[in-house]
Amino acid sequence: MCRLTNLEDVKMKNLVVLTGAGMSAESGISTFRDSGGLWDRYPVEQVATPEGYAANPKLVIDFYNERRKQLLEVKPNRGHELLAELEQNFKVTIITQNIDNLHERAGSTHVIHLHGELTKVTSSWQPNNPKYIRELKPEEFEVKIGDKAADGSQLRPFIVWFGEAVPMIEKAIDYAEQADIFVIIGTSLNVYPAAGLLNYVPWNVPVYLIDPKQVPVPSGRSVHVIQKGASEGMGELKKMLLE
Repeated sequence: MCRLTNLEDVKMKNLVVLTGAGMSAESGISTFRDSGGLWDRYPVEQVATPEGYAANPKLVIDFYNERRKQLLEVKPNRGHELLAELEQNFKVTIITQNIDNLHERAGSTHVIHLHGELTKVTSSWQPNNPKYIRELKPEEFEVKIGDKAADGSQLRPFIVWFGEAVPMIEKAIDYAEQADIFVIIGTSLNVYPAAGLLNYVPWNVPVYLIDPKQVPVPSGRSVHVIQKGASEGMGELKKMLLE
């Protein structure tokens, strides 16, 4: 007689992945913090704060136009693709600090963007009102001064700037608390509130860190470190998880 499979036996584990700039570096997207990164060329105060935008909206809008143009020229790397492939074996949630769309283009279906999305624009007056958030088609990637949101304000990048609230952090915390496996890829763990997500991961949950550089991790936490880039590190992690 055939025994019905217990649903718990087939339930996919929750694999929650926090990604940062190092995830997209192999695709050719400039990191912000590394030597020669974007913050060396553009002071953060000028292009990534509400004050910078208020002082010189054209500079800020042009900066993000350039970032969008670059996004058209790059592709997801093998690390992005491997994360998407893991959806066959796990319930994967990606929490990213990146504003690019490379996870989605690689095939990942559940991505939480903590710091906004480069391909979207919104109202300058109500940036987090869903009514005014709009996805740009590639041919619309150049936003100009005078381009208006539906409420009549200047269209601004749908980016969470320094000093602004991070609306998606509560949702990210919920997923971190439910993780069966937690993975950190390409982030220095010093940008809050994202860096604090590890504190919400249950203590009995295995944690993996993929980064070619040494990343300080909270003391007392057991972390399996794979000191490699995103693609090579993800290849190694996938083998470990599927063994």
